[in-house]
Amino acid sequence: MCGIFAYVVFNAPKERKHILEVLFNGLRRLEYRGYDSAGISIDYEPSVGAKSSGGLKDLAISHPPLVFRQSGKIEKLVTTVYQEVDETDLDLELSFLNHVGIAHTRWATHGPPSPRNSHPQSSGEGNEFLVVHNGIITNYLVLKETLLRHGFIFESDTDTEVIPKLAKFVYDKLSEDTKKTHQEGYEGVNLHQVVMEVMRQLEGAYALIFKSPHYPNELVACKRGSPLLIGIKDLGDEVKTRDGFVSAQDSGRPKEIFLASDASALVEHTKRVMIIEDDEVVHVKDGSVSIFKFDPTRSSGGLRRPASIQRALSTLDMEVEQIKKGNYDHYMQKEIHEQPESLTTTLRGRLIRGDDFKAKSVLLGGLKDHLRTIRRSRRVLFIGCGTSYHAALATRALLEELSGVPVTMEIASDLLDRQGPIYREDTAVFVSQSGETADTLQALEYAKSHGALCVGITNTVGSAISRGTDCGVHINAGCEIGVASTKAYTSQIAVMTMLALALGEDTISTRARREAIIDDLLELPNMVKEVLQLDEEMKELAKELMDEQSLLLFGRGYNYATALEGALKVKEVALMHSEGILAGEMKHGPLALVDETLPIIVIATRDGTCSKQQSVIQQLQARKGRLIVICSKGDAATVCPNGASHVIEVPQLQDCIQPIINIIPLQLLAYHLTVLRGFNVDQPRNLAKSVTTE
Repeated sequence: MCGIFAYVVFNAPKERKHILEVLFNGLRRLEYRGYDSAGISIDYEPSVGAKSSGGLKDLAISHPPLVFRQSGKIEKLVTTVYQEVDETDLDLELSFLNHVGIAHTRWATHGPPSPRNSHPQSSGEGNEFLVVHNGIITNYLVLKETLLRHGFIFESDTDTEVIPKLAKFVYDKLSEDTKKTHQEGYEGVNLHQVVMEVMRQLEGAYALIFKSPHYPNELVACKRGSPLLIGIKDLGDEVKTRDGFVSAQDSGRPKEIFLASDASALVEHTKRVMIIEDDEVVHVKDGSVSIFKFDPTRSSGGLRRPASIQRALSTLDMEVEQIKKGNYDHYMQKEIHEQPESLTTTLRGRLIRGDDFKAKSVLLGGLKDHLRTIRRSRRVLFIGCGTSYHAALATRALLEELSGVPVTMEIASDLLDRQGPIYREDTAVFVSQSGETADTLQALEYAKSHGALCVGITNTVGSAISRGTDCGVHINAGCEIGVASTKAYTSQIAVMTMLALALGEDTISTRARREAIIDDLLELPNMVKEVLQLDEEMKELAKELMDEQSLLLFGRGYNYATALEGALKVKEVALMHSEGILAGEMKHGPLALVDETLPIIVIATRDGTCSKQQSVIQQLQARKGRLIVICSKGDAATVCPNGASHVIEVPQLQDCIQPIINIIPLQLLAYHLTVLRGFNVDQPRNLAKSVTTE
C-alpha cells in the first residue's frame, strides 16, 4: 500500500536541491499508494573518506545521513524540509558527484500517522542503517522482543523499525566474526550480505530499500510479495566535473538509477526498466547493478557468495502524459472521461469483424492455446477483490450462457479464510487492476498448489499476477492513478466479455448472439461518449443528494454488479453510506428502510429482468420511495408511467455489456458528490490504490 522510491547518482554532479526535487516528485507520483505521512533521507555531504579497518568510511560516519519525516501529505513534507534547510543553513547548491537518496509515502498499518512512525526508519543513533518499506512484517513482535533483549531501543509503533535495527545487529555480528578469520586485507561485510541475513529472519510481504553510511553511495533493495522496479538512465559518454570534461569509460559511465513501487514514478526519468522478482536482492554500487538470488532454505552459517543473476532491461510502455491530469481537475474525473479511448485500446486487434467468408470472432492471443482446456473445465472460478470482483460478477452469466461451464464467484480473502476446495479440473481466473493485490496473489498460490489452470486478467504488464499465471489477458486500460477504479472496471468487463465469446465460438447455436455482442462491442466507445454527456445532469443530481446520509442502489441480473460497484464508488470517495442490493431480495428486509426521504437508485435498462424491475419501482413508489431510475433511452414513460421519479436515460446495448454503460452515470455521480461535499477525490480517507497487504 505504501510507495517507496530511491534516486542514485553516479559520476554525475547534481546539486542537493535537484536531488531533493527528484525525491519529492517521485513521492508525488506514488502518493496515491498512501498519503498519511512521508519521509526522505539524503547525505549530509559528499563521501570522500577511505575505508578504515572496520570497513567504514570515516567521513561518512562522522556526518550521518539526514532524515526528514512528517505526517500528512507530500507537500507538508516538502515545506518541512525547506524550513529545516533554512534553519540549519544547509547548502542546497552543494554538488554531489555520487549520492543515494531514499523516500517513502505511507499508508498506515502499524501505528497512527506521525513523524516517528514515518519512514525511513532508523537503526538508532547515527542512522547507521535506514530502511523504507512497503508491506507488512508478520513476525515483527518476536523480532522486537529479541532486539530489546540485546539493548535496542524502539521509538516507533511500526513493524518496519525492527528491520534497520536487525540490520545493525547482523552487521555488528558479521563484522566481528569476519574480523576474527580475516585479519589481513580485511574489507568488511558486503551490504547485500547483511540484507540477506536480515531477509532470513523476516516473515510477511515486503519491498525494502536499504541505505547506510557504512556503505556510502551504495544501495540494496529486495522484495518478497510487494512490487518493486528499477530504472536506469545513462547520461552520455562525457560528464562535467569540477576539473572540466573527462571521458567516461564503461565502468565509470555517468548514470542515474531509480527504484520505485510503480512505473509511474520512473517514466519521466527513463523507460529502461526491470521488474525485480521475489527473493531477488539488487545491489547498486559504483554505477553497476548486481542482482543476487536469495535462497531462504539455505542455512545462515558463513558468508557464502550468493548466486548472481543476469537480467535484461525492458522498455516501459507508458508515456508521461498518462500520469498527468491534463485539463482535468482530478485524476478520477480524467479517467472517467478517458473511457472511450481506454475501451478502444482494450478492444483494438481483438475483435474480428468478419465478412462473407469469415465469421465474426474474438482473438485473445494470451489465451488461444488454453481455450480448449478452459472449455473442458469442471468449473470456472472468478477470484478478485472489490471493483475487480464486481467486474467478474457482471460477466458471470454470459460466460455460463456461452460456454456451458458453471462459474463460481470467490472473494479472494474469503476463499483463503475457509480454504475452499479447488480441483485440478478447475480454471481459476484472477482479476486485478494492479496485478499485485495481496489477497488475490495468495489465492493464486493456493490455486496453483491444487493444480488448477490459472488465468490472469490485469492492467499491469509484468505484474506478479501476470507473471504467476499460466496464461492471461492484459486489459490495456492505461495507467490509472485515481484510487477509485473507473476505466479499469469497464475494460475488465470488456475483456471478460471477450473471454466468454472466445469460449463459446465453437457452438453454432449461439452464433447469432455472439455476433450481436461483437457488433455492440465495436460501437461501445461511441456509446460511452454519448453517456458521458450526462455529466452536467449528474452534477445537478449530486447537488440534490449531497446532504444525504445514505443511498440505496437496486440492481438485478447483469446489473446487480452495477449496483454493487456504484455503491462502492459513492462510499469510497464521497464518504456517504451506500449499499448495492439485489432487487430480488428487496422484500426480504431492505423494504423496511424505504420512506419519502431515503434516495434509492433503481437500474432498469432493457434486459431479461426489466419487467421485474418495473414491479420493484411500482412497489417502491407505493411506499412513497424517493426514486432515481436509470433506464434505456425512450423507456421513461414505460418504466415510470406516473412520472414521479427522477429518470436518467442511457443508450441501449446488448444486455451483457449494458453494465459498462450503466456504471458511468454512477461514476459521475460519485465524483460530483465528492467534490460538492469537500472531500479529496483522488485520495479518499483511509484508502490507497494498490492493496499489497492483507
